[in-house]
Amino acid sequence: MHPYLFELASLMAIFAFVIVSPGADLAMVIRQALVHGRRQAIVTSFGIGAAFMLHVSYTILGLGLIISQSIYLFNIVKWCGVAYLLYIGVKALRAGKTDITAPEATDVEPKQQSARKAFILGFAANALNPKAVFFFLSIFSAVISVHTPMVVKFGYGLVMASCLIAWFIGVSTFMTTARMRAAFSRASQWIDRVSGAVFIVLGLKLATEKAG
Repeated sequence: MHPYLFELASLMAIFAFVIVSPGADLAMVIRQALVHGRRQAIVTSFGIGAAFMLHVSYTILGLGLIISQSIYLFNIVKWCGVAYLLYIGVKALRAGKTDITAPEATDVEPKQQSARKAFILGFAANALNPKAVFFFLSIFSAVISVHTPMVVKFGYGLVMASCLIAWFIGVSTFMTTARMRAAFSRASQWIDRVSGAVFIVLGLKLATEKAG
């Protein structure tokens, strides 16, 4: 096997577990799908993928090492992430009941949201996560050779980002099926409360994270 293919296979074997693990990104996509519809959830998925490539880019360029070694920079990113998660958590808790009466889930957007806002929500949820700095530094250092060209490393990142987006598109599609939308219509307020609590817990958990 070509060494680059072996590196990519090793990365994907690790990343497969990361993709499906619960976290702020998954919670964000699920809530977007249930509250705003499939299209907005998919746009949010692309926002997450774009932020993922941001992490990959600064890791490859060496900026990730600088951030990981600077308590000051790490805390700036961390507390921005905490504030963001708490904000969307409180906003979800305060949301009212959403009534969905149309039969087709694909085209229903009970609460209008621009594509720009949907993209930013996904981008911010992923970008303001300082743990990604250490994840990429560790995984790239452990799996990728220092002799691997930068363009190949970016290629790895694009493959990983594409798989991440594909996963969340799948989640978006499943969560907006007619059956799921009908269930949401009956329990929308409780789902908002649960998702809001999840975001707040994730924010408080992030607040306890320390560099190194």
